[in-house]
Amino acid sequence: MTGALDDMGAMREALQLAAQAQAAGEVPVGAVVLKDGVVIGRGYNAPISGNDACAHAEIIAIQAACAALGNYRLTGCTMVVTLEPCVMCSGAILNARFSRLVFGAHEPKTGAAGSVINVFETAALNHQTAVTEGVLAPACRALMNDFFQGRREVIKRTTTPLREDALRTPDARFSDLVDWPYTPCYTTEIPALNGLRLHYVDEGVRAVTAAPIDVDASGRHGQGACLLLHGAGGWGYQWRYWIEALRARGQRVLVPDLIGFGRSDKPKRVSAHSLAFHAQVMAGLVAALGLSQVRVLDASGGLGAYLSQVHADVFPRLASIEVSRVGAQTVASAPFPDDGYRAAERAFAAASFFGDDVHLSSDKKRVGEAIRMDAMRPDGEPSARAAALAFLDAFLDA
Repeated sequence: MTGALDDMGAMREALQLAAQAQAAGEVPVGAVVLKDGVVIGRGYNAPISGNDACAHAEIIAIQAACAALGNYRLTGCTMVVTLEPCVMCSGAILNARFSRLVFGAHEPKTGAAGSVINVFETAALNHQTAVTEGVLAPACRALMNDFFQGRREVIKRTTTPLREDALRTPDARFSDLVDWPYTPCYTTEIPALNGLRLHYVDEGVRAVTAAPIDVDASGRHGQGACLLLHGAGGWGYQWRYWIEALRARGQRVLVPDLIGFGRSDKPKRVSAHSLAFHAQVMAGLVAALGLSQVRVLDASGGLGAYLSQVHADVFPRLASIEVSRVGAQTVASAPFPDDGYRAAERAFAAASFFGDDVHLSSDKKRVGEAIRMDAMRPDGEPSARAAALAFLDAFLDA
């Protein structure tokens, strides 16, 4: 038949389907069903996205082929799949009366066509399916290896050892946050952290490396980067109504949970916290992300001003924001399962924490008067939000 696919041609199509599974976050397995060399069914893994343990590539391809032929028997058909089938899929292949099975890479943990067991060599069964293995096996295996290597790297980035002198709030405490669609980022690589894990949100124009301070010729704000420092009684979630406003103005937005707050690790001792330590961590974060000039919106009560003094070339603009409540009490207390997690709060509340020497040096420009953080709420007083947006525009234009 003109245009009929052979085993290798069909496997290449199955590999393309496997790549679609990988793009969707699924284990990359793809399958096609051939009848006289023509594809009559296609499928790729979808158990995660479909919440269906049976949604393997072979099962989906079988269902499509049965619908195409109007028959639950697929006599004379060939199943071509990138990975050796499991017991479930092997049983379905036999029950559908496939003439042949062609697969690429072996599956040493669950393979039911020879790797763990071989259901296709069970003579007592009332149907026999011929098996061809190893077609384009290197390409099939490479796709699987790349996927699981990527998974391991994600796990390595997001699961780090916890220091004995620190606590880490369970992720489940943050499961009910509203208006917070942002992907969590974590790092332990900043030297000042000394093994602690810092959580931050990084949104907006990722290409920004040096944030220009001037407004462009059209009068719109140039691309830049902003560091949003939360208050001592809260965490990064306080800034949820500011992030999109800044992104809409072409800004890259960094919202860290200071060490001791939010999703970041929490040293147990108050003495672990000092203004200099938190400033070193913030400067280290900015440096690690390759940023050279960053505006600061400061609700901490003094950390931003300190940064503008000791790292004047990196933090050229500062604006103060009056702290408002994080949200409902259950949300505000989410990072703190008990008082043992609140050492940073106690440190920041001490009169001596910021000291008398935190001030804005003469060549640093504090933009405007402080405005309340909750003025940016989209469901709040329209005039208050308009004032907050005008404040933000003035800050970015300064």
